[in-house]
Amino acid sequence: MFRITDDDRTIGRLAVPALGALAAEPLVALVDTAFVGRLGEDPLAALGVVTGILGMAFFVFIALAYAGTPLIARAIGIGDPDRAAQLAGQSLIVAAVLGAAGLVLVEGAAPQLVGLMGAGPDVAPHATSYLRIRGLGLPALLMITVGHSVYRGVGDTRTPMYISIGLSLVNLVLDPVFIFGFGWGLAGAGFASVIAQTLGGGAFFLFFLTGHTGLVLRWIRPRWKDLRELIGAGSALFVRTSALVAALTVAVAVAARLGDTEVAAHQVAAQVYIFLSLVVDAVAIAAQNLVAGHLATDRAAACRFSQRMLLWGLCWGVLLAAAFWLMRHDLPGWFTTDPSVAALVITLMPIVALSQPLNGLVFVLDGIMIGAIEFTYMAKAMVFAAVVACSLMFMAGSVSAVWWALVTMNVLRLATLYRRYRLVVM
Repeated sequence: MFRITDDDRTIGRLAVPALGALAAEPLVALVDTAFVGRLGEDPLAALGVVTGILGMAFFVFIALAYAGTPLIARAIGIGDPDRAAQLAGQSLIVAAVLGAAGLVLVEGAAPQLVGLMGAGPDVAPHATSYLRIRGLGLPALLMITVGHSVYRGVGDTRTPMYISIGLSLVNLVLDPVFIFGFGWGLAGAGFASVIAQTLGGGAFFLFFLTGHTGLVLRWIRPRWKDLRELIGAGSALFVRTSALVAALTVAVAVAARLGDTEVAAHQVAAQVYIFLSLVVDAVAIAAQNLVAGHLATDRAAACRFSQRMLLWGLCWGVLLAAAFWLMRHDLPGWFTTDPSVAALVITLMPIVALSQPLNGLVFVLDGIMIGAIEFTYMAKAMVFAAVVACSLMFMAGSVSAVWWALVTMNVLRLATLYRRYRLVVM
């Protein structure tokens, strides 16, 4: 008989607030998609192209920041708060450097990046302009990411939740004002997002300065030997994340080459897919902290928490699949008024729904492996799965085939991650 245990309550104290925090960026994207969808097919397609580009820039550059979560949690777990504070400070420095580099890259190479995505002549000008606007928010977005990373490491997921909800509300208010009230269209959506992200990044930075995290940060210039652990973990996560985002970006590029309707439909389905995954990803965030904190001192507890979180991941995946299946005909109309785009989205909905239980297991396993600091293995496994998926996508003749390739990628991730999980945690 299934019943709530003390372990479940511990998981819930981390996972429930993490869900609110995780929802921020996808919720911003969902709101943008819903409003921009009212502007027509070309702006919506441009939004899809830029989302793919920013996804690569964001997730590749934050690899080093994400590496801090399990390292900080492990340091706290073994009773070394000074090392945890040092790691937090190093993460901030790395984020500042990478944020500046990302800003320069996006602003300087926007037309080339849009061209690489295969955007059509009607879509490319919209996408280039929107990309340059959104690029202004990259430094703040990296500060937000480091904020999440550090707070997760210390076991506080409530503070990031409050900040994330706040920036989402700012975006929700500014979107209709800028897009329709000021008549800025797609550019208005970009400025609304940048303002919201800047406020969120500023809030995290202020909290770091005031010691709200519970860690006393010392602002000293780091030496290479001090950064080695963070850089080493981040480098492996960089490879892993690059492979994952490359596969997702290839999916957008292939959809764009199939046509404007296809990439617009892919954008809608992808944003719903990401948003639906947040519940399971919140459990993965709990896994990062709990596994990292217990594995060095209490392996049995780490194993017990891991098994329970995998069960929760599967259960949530099944529930999401059922809910999404029931709503598959209604959801597309929330994000687009174009009949051809809506019709194509409806054909993708069964794939998105049926993949949720699989995603539940994969995302939680991913969190467990991050907590176990198995970054090198994760990188190798992800590269393998991504290469197979990209090969299938390059042969795809429809956007549905692109989505089946993404499902195949997660099947391979499940197989490889579970094999390693049995060796290092169980």
